[in-house]
Amino acid sequence: MVDSRPDKQRVAASFGAAAKSYDDVAVLQRQTADELLERLDLIKIEPHVVVDLGAGTGRNLPLLKQRYPQANLFAVDIAPAMLGQARRRMQQGIKRFWRDKSVQYLAGDAEALPLASNSVDLLYANLALQWCDLDIVFAEIQRILKPGGLLMYTTLGPDTLQELRQSWAAVDDYPHINQFLDMHDVAEAMQQSGLQDAVLDVDRHQLGYQDAMQMMRDLKLLGARNQMPNRRKSLTGKQTLKNMLAASEQFRLPDGQLPATYEVIYGHAWGADNFQTQAADGSVRISLEQLTRRL
Repeated sequence: MVDSRPDKQRVAASFGAAAKSYDDVAVLQRQTADELLERLDLIKIEPHVVVDLGAGTGRNLPLLKQRYPQANLFAVDIAPAMLGQARRRMQQGIKRFWRDKSVQYLAGDAEALPLASNSVDLLYANLALQWCDLDIVFAEIQRILKPGGLLMYTTLGPDTLQELRQSWAAVDDYPHINQFLDMHDVAEAMQQSGLQDAVLDVDRHQLGYQDAMQMMRDLKLLGARNQMPNRRKSLTGKQTLKNMLAASEQFRLPDGQLPATYEVIYGHAWGADNFQTQAADGSVRISLEQLTRRL
């Protein structure tokens, strides 16, 4: 699998800096979050522990708490400033929630979750996993999920921001858009982690902008900056920028807007029983320590 991981410190700093402006431009994030919540209607579960991974400014926390009022809810995000916004949202919006100790806020990386093994009944992650090494993050999710616990998530596929990507490719060889894995690589990472009965599908969302400059400004306000290791380190010249904007005009729609396409991968899977592991040769091995603990 191609290593396209961004620098996590830069990711945390970028989203932290965008915490106050995030909600103003998070159109796609609201759309996919609502779709993911609607999909939960089809699955009858009564979770005791729910994790909102990549909780951001906490827009989905009251929705999850209303859906599962008896559950302990953990908001996890890599950017502490985002969690600060989430806490303030709960304080100002639904006071009974912020006084409730069943809602907790944890700063942490999805690749090293600050949660105990076999402790989570439902993990909800909306547009957060694309910043991670999926082999690592799915293994972490499998670790913290209880056997039979549910993972529901969205992530981005490789056709995301294809218009902006192609416009930049016309003027230089630097990566200007973060790389995203396709559904087959995502499915493979889920399978390798041990998660069971994985189901994935893809949808495309399209947002419209006045021009590519407005598109890039909104991405900056979201905190979704280019974090590729081999990105351009120096400022982009005026002529290069002008040429990129000219190249983007080929995508302009009849209604006058410039589109930004997002390939959204929806997925869910169930936590496996960590009591047994499968070896490379296909045999199942159970350690004496695991057997004793299980008994």
